[in-house]
Amino acid sequence: MANSIIRGCKYDSTRSIFSFNMWFHKKVSVIFPAYNEQENINEAVGDFLGTGIVDELIVVDNNSRDKTAKLARSAGAKVVTEKNQGYGFALQRGLKETNGDLCILAEPDGTFRGMDIIKLLLYSDKFDLVLGTRTKKELINKGANMGIILRFGNILIAKFMQFLFDMPSLSDCGCTLRVVNRKLLRKIGSKLTVGGSYFLPEMVILSKLSGAKIIEIPVNYQKRKGESKITGSFKRALIVGFRMVLLIIAYKARNRPTLFS
Repeated sequence: MANSIIRGCKYDSTRSIFSFNMWFHKKVSVIFPAYNEQENINEAVGDFLGTGIVDELIVVDNNSRDKTAKLARSAGAKVVTEKNQGYGFALQRGLKETNGDLCILAEPDGTFRGMDIIKLLLYSDKFDLVLGTRTKKELINKGANMGIILRFGNILIAKFMQFLFDMPSLSDCGCTLRVVNRKLLRKIGSKLTVGGSYFLPEMVILSKLSGAKIIEIPVNYQKRKGESKITGSFKRALIVGFRMVLLIIAYKARNRPTLFS
């Protein structure tokens, strides 16, 4: 037979590739926050859709002044606009727009590989939030923006959050690549408040406070195409890190566990 079914995915022997029909009967959505990402948006959309397991890819155009939106549409993405400027605002808008059973946050700048989402999805049946981590030294590619200071900064803040909230082992406070299931998103979606670049820790803290099961998986981290809007300079990285720490302390100090009581 030319085609055979292997655990929820169809194998086409005429082309020697796997063609997935959803992810074990769950719809998979990918969200890209995008601000002036024309340099790599076409390749990124193609890379993630090319995995064969993405049913929906949403690009949130956050007031780009270049051809980001046009190129994303031509590559096969659904494009929505978020007028409120900010990384967190863009991701929140994407989460509201998607209707996937499993929602993946990623970046369109070439730093993440589309095939790595399979590693995360493999844990999505037992965990509500599957986080990527970019701090595994062996998986940091040459030229990636993860020098020793930035790497240990991410690790230290992640460990600080882990300690304060009794979380599972964490080693990266700022990795966008993650999978959140629909059940958890219903619990925390309306409680997300951060519109800026320090959005990611809030999502993890709210997930933990809601009783979600969380795990962290190492992913490849590659050289960015274009300029980083968050950690492109030491000063910007320091400011983002400082805001993350303040956010973590604020959630602990204000007895935020009552949010889900």
